[in-house]
Amino acid sequence: MSLLIVMLAACDDLLNQEPQGEWTANDNRGGSFATEVFSMYSKVRGFNVTTGNGALAIHNFRCEDIEKGSSASDGAAWETQYDKFNYSPAMNGISAYWTSNYEIVHIANKVLADIKEAETAGALPEGDQINKAEALFFRAFVYFNLVRAFGEVPLIDFVITDAAQANVPKATVAKIYEQIDADLQEAATLPIPRTWGATYPGRLTWGAVKSLHAKTHLQRNNWSNVSALAGEVIGAKLYDLNTPFNKIFREDGENCSESIWELQCTSTPELPGSNEVGSQYAAVQGCRGAGDWNFGWGWHTPTQQLADAFETGDPRKDETLLYFYKTGGDPATCPANTPWGEKPVANADVINKYYNKKAYGAPEMRAKYTKGCYWINIRMIRYSDVLLMAAEAANELGNTTDALDYLEQVRARARGGNNAILPEVTTTDKALLRAAIKHERRVELAMEWDRFYDLVRWGDAPVILSADGYQAKHEYLPLPQTEIDKSNGVLVQNPNY
Repeated sequence: MSLLIVMLAACDDLLNQEPQGEWTANDNRGGSFATEVFSMYSKVRGFNVTTGNGALAIHNFRCEDIEKGSSASDGAAWETQYDKFNYSPAMNGISAYWTSNYEIVHIANKVLADIKEAETAGALPEGDQINKAEALFFRAFVYFNLVRAFGEVPLIDFVITDAAQANVPKATVAKIYEQIDADLQEAATLPIPRTWGATYPGRLTWGAVKSLHAKTHLQRNNWSNVSALAGEVIGAKLYDLNTPFNKIFREDGENCSESIWELQCTSTPELPGSNEVGSQYAAVQGCRGAGDWNFGWGWHTPTQQLADAFETGDPRKDETLLYFYKTGGDPATCPANTPWGEKPVANADVINKYYNKKAYGAPEMRAKYTKGCYWINIRMIRYSDVLLMAAEAANELGNTTDALDYLEQVRARARGGNNAILPEVTTTDKALLRAAIKHERRVELAMEWDRFYDLVRWGDAPVILSADGYQAKHEYLPLPQTEIDKSNGVLVQNPNY
């Protein structure tokens, strides 16, 4: 299997996919360090970083719009720990999340050290400068994962050569963000392409660097920086909302003009259900049924609160919620899911009312490969997210005109030409416009990556999540007890755990 299909598999047209080329040293845009860099794409797509139940629990189970789902007995501890904020240093998932993110940090550090050594020998070729930008991006991305999840964590920006060096105390949140800023600022100065075209679908671009940097400032409510960075991405006119919302998460919407960063997954006849070229992202969230409807675990499911949040007639509701009925139930109670007309049948004991339609594969693909839908790309940053970041920053900075414009662009695409729904927001009241932007982030980006962290940065978590037991300390997870134990007292547990 070629390196490129493993790390950067194209998924634009999986039904008619041609063999993809193998990277060679002659491909100077690959760079001398491409093997190590491409491995980070695979690691980021890994089960414990992005695609598995632990990663989904840390990012999403903690908000009101998403729950563990499945049956009450299946992974009952996960619901108690994440949905109900009964955190414990021995929780399932946090140790693997910590270790897998730090594994990427170590790879990035090694690549950057090797590139620095190569730079002493002379000018760095373009391909290696791009490799450097990618390594900086991935180090920033995983530290953003870690600082949002745990707060203070060890800051390791060097190559570890012995065990003693690995035992590093926690750095402040400010220091972690300082490193993230430095990495992304430097990455943006390097010749990372604005587009790779069809050469390397899914490979990082200048827009991904700027957009991630905007997101890190959004988490800190640094409005001027959010406005500047999101504004650069918008002004570059590299992306648009021309892809209808009902196409974005379907196979023919992969790597569309809205995609800023998308993790590439595929299936092949030889590897129809493999993490080597695909992921379990869809299988973890697939319908928990039997026979033809056994698509996966049935975890990471929308709540009724999310269903109720959509405005009347909002087409995004039917593109976010996958409807089903239970074994022994009446099919007439289940709306047919567009565009396939399917009505999945889940096991009678599942506790959720919906599944995540944003991770649901087409019937012809399931017949061709596997019901686990390993080929579904993972949308990490979309242009609508950048527009909503810009809208929020503009409103907070008093630029109501731009805020309304950015917000309307997102609502207009969702409206799909039907002016009877989703009326244009026209209020110039700062508080009312803030509420409208918050709502739009909730429904536009539902089931994706940021709802819990949005509630935290807005200061809304103590109220919205209070019924589930949220307290101030729950902004951060406890550090894994295994890491505390290994450190011999160097690592100090987060407060109140």
